[in-house]
Amino acid sequence: MTNSEPVRTANRRTRSLESGITVYGCERDEAVLFRELAPRFGVVPTVVEAAVSENNAGLAVGNRCVSVGHKTRITNATLLALSRAGVAYISTRSIGYNHVDVEYAAGLGISVENVFYSPDSVADYTLMMMLMAVRHAKSTVRRADLHDYRLNDVRGRELRDLTVGVVGTGRIGTAVMDRLRGFGCRVLANSKRPSTAAEYVPLDELLRLSDIVTLHTPLNRETRHLLDRRRIGRMRQGAFVINTGRGSLIDTEALVVALEKGRLGGAALDVLEEEEGIFYADRRNTPIDSEHLPRLQEMPNVFISPHTAYYTDRALSDTVENSIINCLKFESGEQHG
Repeated sequence: MTNSEPVRTANRRTRSLESGITVYGCERDEAVLFRELAPRFGVVPTVVEAAVSENNAGLAVGNRCVSVGHKTRITNATLLALSRAGVAYISTRSIGYNHVDVEYAAGLGISVENVFYSPDSVADYTLMMMLMAVRHAKSTVRRADLHDYRLNDVRGRELRDLTVGVVGTGRIGTAVMDRLRGFGCRVLANSKRPSTAAEYVPLDELLRLSDIVTLHTPLNRETRHLLDRRRIGRMRQGAFVINTGRGSLIDTEALVVALEKGRLGGAALDVLEEEEGIFYADRRNTPIDSEHLPRLQEMPNVFISPHTAYYTDRALSDTVENSIINCLKFESGEQHG
């Protein structure tokens, strides 16, 4: 399934299947939707506010399927505890599943699968970040908050005059390119599996030619630190980096150095290598254990947001529905992770 429509047209055999699902790490609005939608599919939800852990894995007893969030890493000890509780399928409410050791889970007989939701949430946010970056929005807003209404010393740039390189052309990357066409800019693409009509070029060429580089490729062993010191060094002088994918796609230390030296024009980051334990928490009165985050946030040309690009009402609805459908299809033998 690639969007929310197949969910609403699920076949009758799947919809009538009686089943239960334990939903971990469930926020209030998620809980409301699970309790509202699950009965329509003949599913009884057990909603758990806390993230799944070794200590609460027993709450899944009686349910072979569980749904988990992406905000907390699932340890192998937790996977073992879920296996002992009879869990055979984990549906993570995210597109990425690098917070789960999928190979270890498979060894325990547990299938792990992600969910798809509307790519428009992240695509819209990506365009917003691009525009904020090239118009120096962070420094403008900061100064206005202090009642300093002078214009920036450096003028902004218009997207139609720029070349944007899109790395990864899956559903989200493609949605970003669809939006960029309306701005009249040149769009270059790079992907392991080209999937859409676009001007595909090798990665090093994309980096050399692009004024903006936006990352939408999955995180795995091959793509970790895809933008490392060498590749960042090949980018255009003054180029911008946008990342709404995964933090570890970028070698953060190399990025910080390039920004501090003025090699890059700026960055807009919705994800960060060191975000776990920091993002999604109120850290106003506690020290932040991160080498790079404070350095990045001090820079007037770097915009940081706490992994929130996906956070829309439409994406939530899609995520909850697809979580339920995925589990039902697993129970009925239609898919096996």
